[in-house]
Order: sequence, then C-alpha cells, then structure tokens
Amino acid sequence: MSKIGRIAVVTGVKEEADALLPDRVAERHDSPLGPVRKVDHCGKQIAILCSGIGKVHAAAAAMYMYQHCQPDLFLVIGTAGQVSAIEGDCFYLHQSLQADYGTLNNSTGNAGFTHYNAGAWPIGPADWSPFAALAIPPALDLPLARIATADCFVKCPERSGYLRDELNADLVDMETAAVAQVAHLLDLPWAAIKATTDKADGDSSGDFHKNLTRSATRAANAAAQFIQLL
Repeated sequence: MSKIGRIAVVTGVKEEADALLPDRVAERHDSPLGPVRKVDHCGKQIAILCSGIGKVHAAAAAMYMYQHCQPDLFLVIGTAGQVSAIEGDCFYLHQSLQADYGTLNNSTGNAGFTHYNAGAWPIGPADWSPFAALAIPPALDLPLARIATADCFVKCPERSGYLRDELNADLVDMETAAVAQVAHLLDLPWAAIKATTDKADGDSSGDFHKNLTRSATRAANAAAQFIQLL
C-alpha cells in the first residue's frame, strides 16, 4: 500500500465529491465530465471528480482520470441503498458486481434475467463473480459489504430482495462496479466506501434526499481516514 501516491476519486453526486476534504487548498481545472479538484492529504495527491450518475459516467470519469492524473488507485465514495440486513451505516466495499449485465430471457419478474461477468458473452449458464477491491487496511474500522451496481435507482422491495438473495449483495448503487471494471482492465487497484441513505424500497426517493448530505459526509470522513492509512 505504501506505493500508492496518487488517488483518483469518482463520485456520482456533487454532494459526495464536495464532502471529501472540503477545507483543503485545492487546484481546480475543468474537464468534459465536470470540474476536477486536486488536494494533498497525508502525502497523497488526491484528484476528485463528480462526473454524474450512472455506469457510463463513472467509467468515463475513471478513464479521464487515468489519462490525466495517472492514479495508483481508483476510489469510489458516496452513498448507496441498503438491500440486506447487514449492520452498520458506512461500509468498505470489498466486492462489487454489475447487476444489469446479462441476458433477458423473459420479461416476467426477476427470474427472467441471467447474470454474467461484465464484458463476457451473455450466452449459456449463468457465470459471474464480483470484482475484488484492495484489501481493507487493518486499522480501518468499517464493516465489509458487497455492492451491486446498475443503471437504475432501486426503490422496489422485490428487486432489493432479488439482489440480496441472487447476487448476495448488501448495497446497491449506480457507479462502483463500473469503476471496478475499468480498474480491472487497466490492472490497477480500486477501493470504495459508501454510506447508506435508504433501504432501496418505496421510501427511497425521500430518504435519499433527506439523508444525502449526512451520509456523504460520513463516507467522505471514512475515506479521508482510509487514505491516511494507505
């Protein structure tokens, strides 16, 4: 971990990016995906980009940061919905997977979808495994969680149960696995820290807005500690 000197941080929502090290003197520049804020923290160079919500924006941000910031590590921070009964409200994401890559066999319920590894041929028996994150620093006191990423905001208890039972997911978001896939393709490590805003159910829209700032701050503070421990 000592070789990590440059970290590229990707978020989907502005509040998530703004919560990380907000009082530091920063260098700023514009990019096609949004403003990039660069700060130093514990001897590390941190470049922070909020590119917008969804897998395409997140993957594009990761590639932009790779080309322009030459990171040693990708870090996704921010908020997520909770789909399992895991205890806690802020998590180190040790695994991620794309929940919407595969084959649609029929349009009747969740059982009509077959999952595959992102980028693989979506043909034949289901075959998928999650992307593995950088090992958590031993001193970072956060529970581990698996996150499922998809291009939809989940506020359906049935869908939440499917993600929990079929994919063994604890959380759901719209960015992490896309950045993890880019990191995998570039042979770079990735990490992610997310705090929960909602239960991915019928109350999620209101809960997300109500809890966004508090949860974004919680994840950002944990991310600052994580960087310090690298």
